[in-house]
Amino acid sequence: MNRKALLLYVALPVVVIAGAATYHRGQRNNELNHQSTVKSEGIVPVTLVPVQERSFHSAVAFTGTLLAVNRAELKAEVTGRVTRVAVQEGDTVAAGALLGAQDEDDYLLGVQAAEAQLAQAKAQALQAARDNDRSVALLEKRSITRQAAQQAETAYNATKAAAQAAESNLGMARLRLKKARLVAPFAGQVARRAVQPGEMLNPGQTAFEVVDNRKLEIRADLPTEAMASVKAGQKATFRAVGLDRPVEGKVAQVSPSLSQDGRTLRVRIEVANLDGQLKGGLFVEGVILSEGEAKRPALPSTLLKAQDRDAELFVAEQSVARRRKVVLGPEQDGFRPVSGLTVGDQVIDNGKDLVGEGSRLRVISAAASGSSVGGK
Repeated sequence: MNRKALLLYVALPVVVIAGAATYHRGQRNNELNHQSTVKSEGIVPVTLVPVQERSFHSAVAFTGTLLAVNRAELKAEVTGRVTRVAVQEGDTVAAGALLGAQDEDDYLLGVQAAEAQLAQAKAQALQAARDNDRSVALLEKRSITRQAAQQAETAYNATKAAAQAAESNLGMARLRLKKARLVAPFAGQVARRAVQPGEMLNPGQTAFEVVDNRKLEIRADLPTEAMASVKAGQKATFRAVGLDRPVEGKVAQVSPSLSQDGRTLRVRIEVANLDGQLKGGLFVEGVILSEGEAKRPALPSTLLKAQDRDAELFVAEQSVARRRKVVLGPEQDGFRPVSGLTVGDQVIDNGKDLVGEGSRLRVISAAASGSSVGGK
């Protein structure tokens, strides 16, 4: 490759990249200029969404974290080196499945030795029992002395006690082997694996965490004002980041007493999760719905970006945009109540980014339900 071709080979990508950057910068500047011109001089084409009247249950808002109802940290119960790890994080396990083991061969040899000792002790006890029975019969015939008969009885009692001790030792050996094997207490998934083969574990040290995400719960602290309205069995709905739809749960338990400072009431909300879409540790925001209903102005929740209570919207009044500050209630059945607007008000949807206070409007069509109205 000659020098001129080499320079062309190196320079061409740089020129292409620079040209692309210049093009996109120009496109963005043109769009911003267009928006500025439309806002200051033009009539903005927009779509509108009417404020509807909807029935809403009385609701108590809550926040909390999703946790598995069945979750367990498996901790070492004996001192020993990890000799086997049978699972990885995320594995599905059955109840009783082996997750890992400590010094398994050593503890197994201990069980086998204890079994042999028990077998020997039982054999000795059986022979001593036979000798004692024979001595009793001979004593009745006066064929042996009473002292010899007592010695046979003493030997029998000693071997019987030794057999009982050997049986107890076997039980202890089996218990140590059982404790050295870490097994799943219920069917679920391995949420955390904190050990590697070869590591030394001491009693109380966490090795695995197992969760069953098929049933989740939220423990939420409500204000004391909720005492009269919240009861077990009521429906709850909530949303979370990453979920494209509201999720339903049920109030399973209401604490019989307030917190120590007397300011909050603890409730437990259970959530079915048979499809496994929800994950433990997910932060959620939702409401507990009571039985009473009231009609209120509302907008589809998909039209509102604001997740908190306060938002700013633009409404169309005689073909002119007017800014409105509103307060949003919690979502129910795909709608949110809106304070600060009345039923029939027309909220600007498409074109909202081009309007300001007093902008002249041209309505081009009704807005689709899936578009979004900007909130603060």
